[in-house]
Amino acid sequence: MQLNRADVVTGALTLLDAEGLDGLTMRKLGAHLGVQAGAVYWHFTNKQALLEAMADRIVESVGDEPFPPAPWDAQLSDMAQRLRRALLSRRDGARVVAGTYVIEPNTVRSGQQALRILTGAGIPADRAPWILFPLFHYVLGHTIEEQAQRAEGDWENRNAGLPDDELNHAMTAMISADPADRFTYGLELFLDGLRHRHQEGPA
Repeated sequence: MQLNRADVVTGALTLLDAEGLDGLTMRKLGAHLGVQAGAVYWHFTNKQALLEAMADRIVESVGDEPFPPAPWDAQLSDMAQRLRRALLSRRDGARVVAGTYVIEPNTVRSGQQALRILTGAGIPADRAPWILFPLFHYVLGHTIEEQAQRAEGDWENRNAGLPDDELNHAMTAMISADPADRFTYGLELFLDGLRHRHQEGPA
């Protein structure tokens, strides 16, 4: 069966789950697919191009369904939660997406939806990206750290080196909390600030 572009991306994501981002190479991918590396390069001129296609596949679920009718801030929260879940669905998913600037169908569709949420709330289109990029960076940064914690499992060991004082207890409480709760708390802080700014006037 002839190898197509979608097959390469699917194989790359499977290899990503098995090897992690650092273990993903074009040569390994070719071996995984049962072809020479040149067959992979036929579809993707370099690894960066492959990563961009992988990133677009990872975020496919973010915008594949319309957002239900709701206030703009609830829809924006829903989008951020969808993005986090999509990133967590793949090993090192957040690192893959963070290292790309993608102009592919799934990414563009999600961007258009996010833009409509904000412009529908009265935020000017030329100002909306100033909101969306910090939000996107928060989701990426939190999820990168979350996946690193899962991979290494050493936060507790590092925390043990802190003096047995207030900082130690505070860090222990934070580390032991559900990552989803930590994420939602930070997301609400972001949205609280945005609501306040939006109520005062143009963002």
